[in-house]
Amino acid sequence: MDPNVARALRHGHTIDITTTGRVTGEPRRIEITFFNFGGRIYITGMANPRHERHWLRNLRADPNLTFHLKAPVRADLAATARIISDEAERRAILEKVAVHWRADAERMISYSPLIEVTIPGFEVAPAA
Repeated sequence: MDPNVARALRHGHTIDITTTGRVTGEPRRIEITFFNFGGRIYITGMANPRHERHWLRNLRADPNLTFHLKAPVRADLAATARIISDEAERRAILEKVAVHWRADAERMISYSPLIEVTIPGFEVAPAA
């Protein structure tokens, strides 16, 4: 993997992702933020108890996505998503996000979408 791309993946920031529409089969691109905790890449969003995000529905149907770095490096990376539904795993990750966003952690744990993204060639840091 290009060292500049690897460096960009080590720090969360705003990106785009493209998923495949579960009904249309058409590409769907959105802007979103990712986080890197312990060498693992996560994407979440704000809590919404009434509506599951379309991007999450699309990934349920097809876990393949394109992870678009926009700055400071530009790259379109093939990736796969793993939807995280286990409460203990969600808590461990979303508590960190809630601190970063100054959000209600319990609300995020209950309602926020959460995925882990795997990008081939990006090495996950060993557990400390």
